[in-house]
Amino acid sequence: MKRRELLHRLAAAGTAPLLGALPLAARAADAAIGSDTWQAQFEASTAPWKIGFATPPTDLPLVPATVRGRFPDALAGTLYRVGPAGHDLGGQRYHHWFDGDGMVQRFVIDGAEVRHQGRYVATAKRVAEVRDGHRLEQAFGTILPGVQPPASPDGMNVANTSVLPLGDDLLALWEGGSATRIDPATLATRGLRAWRADLAGLPFSAHPKVDPDGTVWNFGVGASQGMLILYEIAPDGTLRRADAMPVPQIAMVHDFAVTDAHLVFLMPSLVFDNARSAAGASFLDSHVWKPELGMRVLVVDKKDWSRRQMLQLPAGFLFHLGNAWAQDGPSGTLIHLDYVRSATADAVFTSNREVMRGRRVRSVEPQLVAATLNLRTGEAVQHALGLAAEFPRMDPRRVGLRHRRVVHATQVFEDRPGFGAVALTDVENGRSQRFAYGAQALVEEHVFVPDGDRPGWILGTALDVAQKQTVLSCFAADALADGPVAQATLPYALPLGLHGSFVPARQG
Repeated sequence: MKRRELLHRLAAAGTAPLLGALPLAARAADAAIGSDTWQAQFEASTAPWKIGFATPPTDLPLVPATVRGRFPDALAGTLYRVGPAGHDLGGQRYHHWFDGDGMVQRFVIDGAEVRHQGRYVATAKRVAEVRDGHRLEQAFGTILPGVQPPASPDGMNVANTSVLPLGDDLLALWEGGSATRIDPATLATRGLRAWRADLAGLPFSAHPKVDPDGTVWNFGVGASQGMLILYEIAPDGTLRRADAMPVPQIAMVHDFAVTDAHLVFLMPSLVFDNARSAAGASFLDSHVWKPELGMRVLVVDKKDWSRRQMLQLPAGFLFHLGNAWAQDGPSGTLIHLDYVRSATADAVFTSNREVMRGRRVRSVEPQLVAATLNLRTGEAVQHALGLAAEFPRMDPRRVGLRHRRVVHATQVFEDRPGFGAVALTDVENGRSQRFAYGAQALVEEHVFVPDGDRPGWILGTALDVAQKQTVLSCFAADALADGPVAQATLPYALPLGLHGSFVPARQG
């Protein structure tokens, strides 16, 4: 089958690339379950950290923060973030953190002044459900009583995972559907982004990679079709190429990496099972753990997508990669990459579910790992750097190029979910500096902001559970352990989010 025909097959399949069909019998059984108790359990929880998983009842207007110190001139601009925020509606609560309606945040930074705004993304799903006062369609990890399968390819799209500034738009991204266009100045929803007519509704991942020249690379997973969709987009937002390739036993792929010449996909041992999907399982629960497959590594040539190679790492699970770079030598081409690995996928099934009841359930801690792929011999090796980690980010100027420093969250606690510190780690020697926010903080993703030839800055948010406030902090990248050079404290707590992007004022 020609690759163009694969794209046509995906587009014609409607929701099938993501979900598969949910039988009527399964839907009827769900409707008969009766009253769902997760909302009551969450409300009864006494865990102080549960404020990070509460639902803001409305949009949050632009308000000033209380600023201590002064944010450097290189940080004049806007930090955009997004995450699940609409967790409950009509007395029903989602059963997974990843299901909530997306809310985009913007922190407008100008020296000693910081202003914040939050606004729900007006997806078709949210608009219809808020209008009716209850959930209408199923979600990534939850099938509530009485809901229906998605009526369109974007019926489940909650635009809650990441953001991509592109042209005059801010794109709010999810896993299984279209990018959603957001006005970067007002956070108003502008509608879906259609890259091409035959690509409408196809999965566009939440983790695109932007080369130093501005080229955007991305992918999408057509789970029930066993397809991987690839995208190449020009810096001005024009689609250059899109294509699809079959991948047997396709995995839950959330992120990828690029070098100057390759696209690199780590495929965890968690793979999609069409039989489970057909039996009525949620998208998440349609995946099965198959350690016998190992962690497959798919390397695709950037110029010629038909040139690809599969390598093998030990079985494991991951959400996020940091960066990759290629090195040519006498032994052939080596690809070096770093990523956050867990021995199992327990967290996505347990920890990220139980927080929705206000419960802390520990799972296997993710670790920062470095790996080397030898494209000539097919050998792939990895070694753990001995650090708990999540949300890895690096200097955006070094995407696909040799790098050493990765910013990430770290420090796990027994009594609460998430992380308590931010770290900057050298992935070549394992040396790390960190700043711990304290026993009552939940640390979110921090990003690296360049500053000419200087070391640069680290910018990110944390939830102060004790004060019930969200704090934006800036650190000198060469002195992270010294603490923030400036902080902006909001008069309220934001729901814990996922990913963000900084846009300098001179760019928008």
